[in-house]
Amino acid sequence: MSEKAPLLHYRLTGGPAGRCSESKADQKLGVVFGVVIPTLLSMFSVVVFLRIGFVVGQAGLYESIAMFLVAYLIITTTVLSVCAISTNGALDAGGAYYMISRALGPEFGGSIGIMFFFANVCGSALYVLGLVEAVMFGATAAASLIQVLPSGYWWSVLYGTVLLFLCFIVCLVGAHIYAKAAFVIFIIVTTVLVSIFISFFIVRPVVVILPDTSVLNNTSLRTANFTGFQLHTLQSNLLPNYTVDYTTGAMMSFATVFAVMFNGCTGIMAGSNMSGDLKNPSYSIPRGTLAAVLITFVTYNLLSLLAAWSCDRLLLQKDYSFLGNINVWSPMVTVGIYSSTISAAMSNLIGASRILYALSKDNLFGGVLALARKTSRSGNPWASVLISWLLVQVVLFAGKLNTIAGIVTIFFLLVYAAVNLACLALEWASAPNFRPSFRCFTWHTCTLGILGCLVMMFLINAIYAFASIAFMLLLLMLIHYFGPISNWGYISQALIFHQVRKYLLRLDVRKDHVKFWRPQVLLMVANPRSCTGLMTFINDLKKSGLYVLGHVKLGLLDGLPSDPLQSSYDSWLSLVDHLNIKAFVNLTLADSVRHGVQNLLFITGFGGMRPNTIVLGFYDDCTPQDNLQDPREQRSPFFPSVRVAEETKDLPEEEYVSVIADAVKMGKNVTLARYFDQFNREEVLGSGRKTAGNQSMMGPFVDVWPLNLLRPDSHGYVDTCSLFLLQLACVLQETRAWNQTRLRLFLCVEAGCSLQEEDETKLRVMLKELRISAQVQMVAWDQVVALHWSQGGKETGNESAQSEERMEKGGAEKEDGVEAFPNNVAQLTDDYICAVNDLILRHGAPKPAVRFLYLPRPPADTSRYHAYLHQVDLLSRDLGPTLLIHGVTPVVTTDL
Repeated sequence: MSEKAPLLHYRLTGGPAGRCSESKADQKLGVVFGVVIPTLLSMFSVVVFLRIGFVVGQAGLYESIAMFLVAYLIITTTVLSVCAISTNGALDAGGAYYMISRALGPEFGGSIGIMFFFANVCGSALYVLGLVEAVMFGATAAASLIQVLPSGYWWSVLYGTVLLFLCFIVCLVGAHIYAKAAFVIFIIVTTVLVSIFISFFIVRPVVVILPDTSVLNNTSLRTANFTGFQLHTLQSNLLPNYTVDYTTGAMMSFATVFAVMFNGCTGIMAGSNMSGDLKNPSYSIPRGTLAAVLITFVTYNLLSLLAAWSCDRLLLQKDYSFLGNINVWSPMVTVGIYSSTISAAMSNLIGASRILYALSKDNLFGGVLALARKTSRSGNPWASVLISWLLVQVVLFAGKLNTIAGIVTIFFLLVYAAVNLACLALEWASAPNFRPSFRCFTWHTCTLGILGCLVMMFLINAIYAFASIAFMLLLLMLIHYFGPISNWGYISQALIFHQVRKYLLRLDVRKDHVKFWRPQVLLMVANPRSCTGLMTFINDLKKSGLYVLGHVKLGLLDGLPSDPLQSSYDSWLSLVDHLNIKAFVNLTLADSVRHGVQNLLFITGFGGMRPNTIVLGFYDDCTPQDNLQDPREQRSPFFPSVRVAEETKDLPEEEYVSVIADAVKMGKNVTLARYFDQFNREEVLGSGRKTAGNQSMMGPFVDVWPLNLLRPDSHGYVDTCSLFLLQLACVLQETRAWNQTRLRLFLCVEAGCSLQEEDETKLRVMLKELRISAQVQMVAWDQVVALHWSQGGKETGNESAQSEERMEKGGAEKEDGVEAFPNNVAQLTDDYICAVNDLILRHGAPKPAVRFLYLPRPPADTSRYHAYLHQVDLLSRDLGPTLLIHGVTPVVTTDL
C-alpha cells in the first residue's frame, strides 16, 4: 500500500513535455534505482514476512495460488494501462495524478490527486506506527527481560516522531539520497528473503511454541511443528480450512483472507511516482514496473509452496511470525520487518510530496497550495516535503490507525481504477495521437482492471468504498465549479465527438416523421449586443432542438492573410456561456448578407440535424440598444459597438425581403422577431409567480392570431402556416420556464355570420385533436374588412383569377415541391392595415408576453418588396415582442 502519487505527463499534441528542468541531469535515476527497487519494497513491505503463513494456513495452497493469480491479474491490467500511458509521450513529475489529470481532465485528476495525496500521508503514518509497535512489542516481550523502552501513548508518539524525522531528512535531501537509502534497505530485505529460502532447506524439523495470544480460554502452552519437506504435510495444506484469526477473534473467509493478501500486492505505482526524477520515464516505468510485479509474484508463490510443504496447519494458523522461528538466525526476520517498514514509510512520504508539488504546479486550488511550489536549486520540492511531513506528524497523534488503514487501501484501489479508466477512455476515443509504443493492452484489459479494482474496494469494506467514491465526487464538483480552466485537453471532448459522429450517421433524414418534428432554429445575429433578449427567448423556443447562432461578416477572403472569423469564435462562445443558452455558433464571410445567409442555410448542421426554421430580426428604423454594457460584468465578450442612428445599414430592405424569399424557396420556415429589445425574461416569467389580491397565481398570456390578416378575403385556419403558428406557440408553452403561460387564440369572424359558430366549433375540435390547450376568443372584424372594401380594395383581373383558383384548391399550390401560400396580391391601404393593428392592440388586455402573427409569403414580383415590408411594418407596429411567422412544413398530426 506504499506508493507515491506522481504525475505522468503525456502530450497528445506532440512535442516534449517539461521534465522538471530544474533537476540536474546527473541526479536522474535509472530503471533499477528509480523504479524496480521502490516498487519491490512497496509491494513486499511487511506482508511477505507476516502474512504468507496466514494466507496459506487459512486458504490452503490451492486457493492461495488462486488468490495470487486473481490479485495479480487485477494488478497486471493496471500496470499495462500505466505502461501504455507512460509510453505515449514525455512524462513529468506527479505519477498517477499526472496521468489521470492529463487524460480525464483537471476535475477527475485533481480529485484523485487529493485522495492519493492523503492516502500516502496516512500510509506513511501507518507504517511508522506499525514500526513503533513492533519495536515496543519486541522490547517488552524479549524473554521476560526488563522493559528496555518505556511505553505509553506519548512515548509512542515520541518514537514515531523520531522515526518520521529520519524519513523526512532523507526525503528532504532529495530523490537521489532516497534512492540510495532505498537501495541499502533493498539489500537488507533481499538478504533476509534469501535467508528465509535457505532456512526451509537447511533447518531441521523443530517444535515451535505458539504465542500466548493463541490461547483464548486456556492457560496451557500449545506447540506446532516445522516438519521440513514432507509429502503428508503438503497434502494436509492443499485445501482450505478457515478458522478464527487469533489476533482479531474474527472468523475468516475467502473474502477476508483475500482482502488481507491483496493489501500486500498494492504499491505498483511507487516507481511511476518517481517519474519526475527518472532519466527516461517512458523507458524505465514499463520495464521496471513489470519486472517488479513478476519478481513479487514468483516470490509470493514460492514462499506459499515452501510453507505449505514444510509447516503443519496449526503453525501457519496460530503463529504469523513463524518465519523468524524457523530461520537460521531469528533476528534476521525482525531486521527485515523493520527495514521494509521504514522503506514503506519513506516511499509514502516522498510520494505524497511529489503529488502535492504536482497539484500546486497545476494551480487547481488557486493560491492555497502556492507555498508547495517552492523548490531548491536542484529542483527538489522541499516545501512539499515539509508540508507532507507536518501532515504525517499530525496523523501520528491519532495513535491507532486501524480504521484509516482500510480506507487508505481503498483510496489506492480507486486511483488504480482511475488509471485504467484513463487508458480505456484514450483507447475508446480513437484519438490519432494516442499511439503508445507499449502495445500489450486492449480495452478489455482496461475494463477488467476497472472492474477488478471496484470489486476489491467493496470486498475490503463496502462502507469505505462508498465513502471514498462520494469524497471523490465532492472534490470533482468543487474543482469543476471553482477551479481554473486548463489547456490540457479533455478526453471527454474526444469521447463525445466519437459518439456524436456515430449517432449522427444513424440519424437518417429519410426516416423523419411529423410526429417527431421539433424546431431547429438558425438565428441570424447582426450584433449580439442588441439582441440578447431575442437569443434567450429563442433558447426557450427551441424545445430541445438544434439552435444555431449565425452571423455574416461582410468581406472577401481574397487579399486577406488569414480567415478573420477564427479569432471571433472565442467571443461568440463566451457569449453563449454568458447568456447560459444551449446554442452552436456558425460564422461566414460573404460579399453580401443575402449570400452569407444562403451559405449558412446550405451548410449549417449535419445529416438529420439541420435548421428547419430561420429567425431574423425585424427591419425597421429603431436604434439598437447595447445590452452587454453591464458595469457588473468586467469580462463580458468583445463585440463591436452597436449601430448609431446616423449610420446606414449593411442590408438594404430589398435584400432583406430577398433573404425571406430565399429561405421559403429552400423549404425553411421563416420567423421575423420584432421588439424583443423590450423583452425581459425575468420580468415576464416572474409575473406568473406573483399573486394579486385573492386571485390565484396565473401566468402571462401568449397571443396567437392564426389568420392571414393581410388577406381580408381569406377564410379558414387550417392551412400549413396557421398550424405552424399553433405548434410553435404550444412548443413554447411546454418548456419548463413557460409552462405557467396560457395560450389565447383569436378567431376573426364576421358578426352575425352563420359560419361564426361553425368556425368556432371546428377550431375547438381541431385544438382538441391536436392536444393544444388554449382560450379561444371570437373577434368581430366586420368594420375592419368593410374599411378595406369601402376604400376600393380590389385585385387586378389576372390576380383575382389566380387567387380564386388557388383558394379553390385549398389555398395553396406547389412550387418545386414547396408549398406556396397566397401572397399579398391584394391592394391593401394603410388605413386598413392600421385598423388591423389597432384591432390586435384592443384585444391584447392583459398585455401578452409575446404575440404570434401570420406572415404572408413575399410576393414573386421583386418590385413589390418595398410595399410588402411596409405592410408588415404597419401590421406589427407597437405590438411589443412579436413573432411574424411563415411556416412551410407540416408539423402537427392527430395520429398516434
